[in-house]
Amino acid sequence: MATEMTFSIIKPNAVKKNTIGDIIATFEQNGLKIAAAKLTVLSRKKCEEFYAEHKERPFFGELVDFMTSGPVMLMALSGEGAVMKNREIMGATDPKKAAPGTIRAKHGDSVGENAVHGSDSPASAERELALFFDKSEFVNR
Repeated sequence: MATEMTFSIIKPNAVKKNTIGDIIATFEQNGLKIAAAKLTVLSRKKCEEFYAEHKERPFFGELVDFMTSGPVMLMALSGEGAVMKNREIMGATDPKKAAPGTIRAKHGDSVGENAVHGSDSPASAERELALFFDKSEFVNR
């Protein structure tokens, strides 16, 4: 399996609960490296662009409101099979259905406030990384 990059967001509910360190430690303990990271508050415009694929869904407004409600940690993660590894580490979207020890099982509050986002494919990772990072910002590639 090749080294690749993926995108992750530690969402406002997890940042508010001061779980950034534990979440990053989980990534690192599972072989992922932080290639870039930023603590920021998403603008409504950037958030709507990021979640554009969900624009017609009934939860879109609530999702954008939540994701712009406080600081988030944006990260580029690198490692062997980073996209799939990150998906495994995060756990199921619904924290109640996530395997014990996964990030969402430990830190998620609900389906909507599930602590983290991770790219669902290498193509999504490339698009999402380009939306928030310049390639010159990446280390640990």
